[in-house]
This record gives sequence, C-alpha cells and structure tokens, in this order.
Amino acid sequence: MKTILVNDALIAAIKSRAPKAGLLWHTDRGSQYSSKEHRELLAKYGIRQSMSRKGNCWDNAVSESFFATLKTEYRTNPSLPTPEEVRKRIFEYIEVFYNRQRLHSALGNMSPAEYEKRYFEKGNLSKNETEVKLCA
Repeated sequence: MKTILVNDALIAAIKSRAPKAGLLWHTDRGSQYSSKEHRELLAKYGIRQSMSRKGNCWDNAVSESFFATLKTEYRTNPSLPTPEEVRKRIFEYIEVFYNRQRLHSALGNMSPAEYEKRYFEKGNLSKNETEVKLCA
C-alpha cells in the first residue's frame, strides 16, 4: 500500500469528522505509516501516532476482526465489478450496514454509530459498555 493512499484516506476522515488535536492514530508497523510524509501529516493535525508492537498480533485485533468480517459478510457478484463499483459497495457496507446496523459484541451489542452517540450524550459509558473482548 502506498503512503499517498493512506494519507488521502486520513485527510478524507479528518475532513469528515474534524477530530480535536490529540487524536490517537493506531496502525501496524507498515512503511507507509512510518514514512516522513505520513508523520508530517499527523503532526500538522496534532494527531498522536501509535504503532503496534513488533510481533504482537493482539495490537491490531479490532482491525483484523473488521477485515475478517468484511471478507466473510461482504459478497460480490460473480462478474468482476469495476473499481468504482467495488468502492461503492464497500462504502455502503461500512457506512450503511457495519457502522449503523450491525451489532458488535465488543461494544455491548450496539452498532458503532449507537455506541458513539451514547458516548457523546453521556460524556462517557458504563464499564460494561466500554469493556472490549479481544479473545474469544
């Protein structure tokens, strides 16, 4: 994966969500995340970088779980769609289904959108609602 792809995705997320300075950005140890360009972008927006520890698969368990779920639940037509169609379908899967409808056991059986809504309404969540289970 190229650094420009990662940076473009991060810029799109920043424009969409307008996070406050101090946001924690956790990634694996890929060269695109340790590149000078990426570190400069993080500094520009006051984003703190966090990288997984070498050889520790648990650091990215949530991300790995998401991609495993995407591969399992997302189905394409047998015909090969265009890259634009793939982007559209994955966007719909993430934004319409995964973030707004699918219940996540790690979030107290709430969707990510509901979890975030409750977080900002309450200012925080109860211990049960914030407990994340990394192992089955």
